[in-house]
Amino acid sequence: MLYREAGQFKASYQADQQIFPIRQDRVGFSLVLAFFFLLVPAVANQYWLQAILIPVLIFSLAALGLNILTGYAGQLSLGSAAFMAVGAFAAYNFMLRVPGMPFLLALVLGGLCAAAVGVAFGLPSLRIKGFYLAVATLAAQFFIIWALTKFPWFSNHSASGVISTQAVVILGYAFDTPASKYLLTLSVVALLALLAKNMVRSSTGRAWMAVRDMDVAAEVIGIRPLHAKLSAFAVSSFYCGVAGALYAYTYLGTVEPEGFNLDLSFKILFMIIIGGVGSILGAFLGAAFIVLLPIFLDNIIPQLFGGLLSSSFSSNLQLIVFGGLIIFFLIVEPHGLARLWQIGKEKLRLWPFPH
Repeated sequence: MLYREAGQFKASYQADQQIFPIRQDRVGFSLVLAFFFLLVPAVANQYWLQAILIPVLIFSLAALGLNILTGYAGQLSLGSAAFMAVGAFAAYNFMLRVPGMPFLLALVLGGLCAAAVGVAFGLPSLRIKGFYLAVATLAAQFFIIWALTKFPWFSNHSASGVISTQAVVILGYAFDTPASKYLLTLSVVALLALLAKNMVRSSTGRAWMAVRDMDVAAEVIGIRPLHAKLSAFAVSSFYCGVAGALYAYTYLGTVEPEGFNLDLSFKILFMIIIGGVGSILGAFLGAAFIVLLPIFLDNIIPQLFGGLLSSSFSSNLQLIVFGGLIIFFLIVEPHGLARLWQIGKEKLRLWPFPH
């Protein structure tokens, strides 16, 4: 009864093309933002902020970048973690080598460096597609990690290759507490998510989806596949680069090239598969699922079996349960959690009438 659009008239084309054309969606989105910006920092403890919410937000941004490339442009990629590494190490070197470099500018420049690298490794997409393109981006994963490890200049000649990030200071205010780091991460992620939502609804986003659905037909109607594919690689890598810089500065504080390994790339890929390919909301839902489920299993399995299981068997059982849940979910709803949310909204709009 509450979720109805009857009586909400659009008097202009702009009103009809809003991100949230239904009033209830706008109110709900405002309440969600108010909850995460105002209530969560006031009531959440340090563990929730630093160990759960911040990584969920950062991985949501990385998954959003991969979703732009894979979900909207149809280009497979297995190098998301490598582009995160480029953003992290680029932001670190800008902060280190440029006196007075503002953190937000270093964040943007790190993303731009990742975008440039993404475009370079996206050039094979003009000739190959599908699994062959995935292999090409897999080469980027190994090459970037090798370069960051081989050339000590990137880590400021650190013997171990580990970098310790500088203090985050914006307009004289130091972001050194979990609450302040959480608010900074949330602000950046929310801004970039809104920009992505607008971008996929623009002519650029429609070009990406046309190339994804049928690149030959898209070229016939005047869309340039070169521009569409490379712009998708650039935007996707930019988002991953910013996520990598936040991963280093607001989450860990110290990172090494091996921390951005292939396992992390697969984890980000699982996030968009579970959350929903080609969905902005799906990136957030998938990241929350992947990050929170292992924590839930860590707590629930020892309580269920007590001291009957050894620690090694318990850890393996967690992996088995985690993989089984992923397979079960993909069988039940292959379009992801975002599709379940969409189905629920459609049922609410029609309830109590039969459908």
